[in-house]
Formats: sequence, structure tokens, C-alpha cells
Amino acid sequence: MVDRLADSINKIKTNERIGRRECIVYSTKLTKAILEIMKKNEYIKDFEEFQEGPAKYLKIQLANKINAIGVIKPRYAISKDNFQKYEARYIPSKDFGMLVVSTPKGLLTNKEAKENNIGGRLILYVY
Repeated sequence: MVDRLADSINKIKTNERIGRRECIVYSTKLTKAILEIMKKNEYIKDFEEFQEGPAKYLKIQLANKINAIGVIKPRYAISKDNFQKYEARYIPSKDFGMLVVSTPKGLLTNKEAKENNIGGRLILYVY
């Protein structure tokens, strides 16, 4: 397994699709930061970290509100003026869903990055 984030997002998508209420994924700093953003935007209910042996895991309480979610590869660099191009590509309609962007100020949604007038690299989309 090379990309733990992609694996975690795929597990979330699969468990949402079959209607489960929770799922367990590997814990990384990037995954926790993305789950915080998803929790703030009410795509998931909550998550908690636990340890089993040497490995750390996250137990995620799903809200069954995700229609689609995916990691964006390659991680496109995006300037503060180019958000509309990528929003049209990854989000089906305006104000329905979000892009998560890695910026110098940390992980932000596309709306927050536009408000702060900064660019970054695309990490994932969710709607």
C-alpha cells in the first residue's frame, strides 16, 4: 500500500455506498486533517483515533451524505484565479460539494482558499 489517503478515501466511499454506519481506516496526519474538514462540513458525523498494537487507526462515524468522493491525482497546482476550471471538472454544480486544497495556511476548502486569496495543490473532492 503506497497511498494511505487514497486507501482511506476508497474505504469511506465503499462503506457509504453499502450503507454502513462506520468504517475503520489507517491514521495519518493528512487523513485526520481531511476528516476534520469533512466533519465541519457535515459529510461525516465524527471520528476517533485508537491504537491496536503498533498501528493507529481511525473509527469514522458515517453520516451517509456523501454522493461521491475521490483523491485527485496528480496533485494539480492551482493558482488563486484558476479554481473555477477545477470546480467545473470535479464538482457537479455550484455550491454542491467541495475541493480540499493544501495551501501554505494548511488544508482549506476551495471556498476558504478563494476568500483568503491563496492557491495550493488539490487533494480531493467530495459532494
